[in-house]
Amino acid sequence: MVKVGIVGGTGYTGVELLRMLITHPQAEIVAITSRAEAGLRVDELYPSLRGHLDIRFSHPDPKVLSQCDVVFFATPHNVAMNMMPELLALDTRVVDLSADFRIRDHQLWSQWYGEPHACPDLLAEAVYGLPEFNRAAIKEAQLVACPGCYPTSVQLGLLPLLENNLVDEERLIANAVSGVSGAGRQAKIDNLFAEVGDSFKAYGVQGHRHLPEIEQGLRDIGGREVNLTFIPHLVPMVRGMHSTLYAELTDSAVALDEIQHLFEQRYAQEPFVDVMPLGSHPQTRSVRGANFCRLAIHRPQNRDTLVVLSVIDNLVKGASGQAIQNMNIMLGLEETAGLETVALMP
Repeated sequence: MVKVGIVGGTGYTGVELLRMLITHPQAEIVAITSRAEAGLRVDELYPSLRGHLDIRFSHPDPKVLSQCDVVFFATPHNVAMNMMPELLALDTRVVDLSADFRIRDHQLWSQWYGEPHACPDLLAEAVYGLPEFNRAAIKEAQLVACPGCYPTSVQLGLLPLLENNLVDEERLIANAVSGVSGAGRQAKIDNLFAEVGDSFKAYGVQGHRHLPEIEQGLRDIGGREVNLTFIPHLVPMVRGMHSTLYAELTDSAVALDEIQHLFEQRYAQEPFVDVMPLGSHPQTRSVRGANFCRLAIHRPQNRDTLVVLSVIDNLVKGASGQAIQNMNIMLGLEETAGLETVALMP
């Protein structure tokens, strides 16, 4: 059995890790940390885990965590980077769900996160954990930076187009909406039911922290500079993410069914990406609780703007499920292990 540790197990991504790892056929949770809840039984905080997990929260101790085969960080930014040098020195393998190691340029990271990076020398060692693009590097990695939810949905939707030079990379648009769980479990007035219910709003229009991560990933995919307009929105649902992506075709002679075939071929061997039939409109509920990204492509009025619809569960394929997928790859396990849950309906 693979011994697993989790740092920061009290948030939504933490409990989502627990939910999936409990049923993982080759994983055993041996440590879960929380400074605020140290000593408390996990199933007291999360009664949904009663009868499934007999463990208490503890203080994060790198020496204890180093006894694990892999450690997940389900923490806010700036936590992982302060513990990482010691953990890596102890030969610990880590999957970080925070933003601490996603952006390779430490000055750019500091610009968007408002503080100096604690260990910029480690940024080059971190492997970006988008399996559909970076599987070979993930397999050899000691530290994997798990992508954010918006970046996952956007990059998977645009990947085949950029790999094949089919669109103008200077005119990309991502119009994306997320459920409120994407903001985390902390108490904020803007996340109260009375504030988000029966409402819809854009936010971060002048710049969202996921933008530099997305553009970096798209540059890696296409091998060229990109220019992305990214507008996130908040919708009154708990979980789910829908990204509507717009790209201008560079060759108007390319038929939509050719592009559909290209998407189907690119993702044919990917267990967690589903390219839907032409004309489809994927819904967030079709991936709720599951580690899937469902894609559909459209070409309105047969003009030169291609539209890609991309849906994921922001807490699963957009966070904890993808993190476990990375763990499976890193440790040589079956990539789908513990992740074949069918989406919840209704």
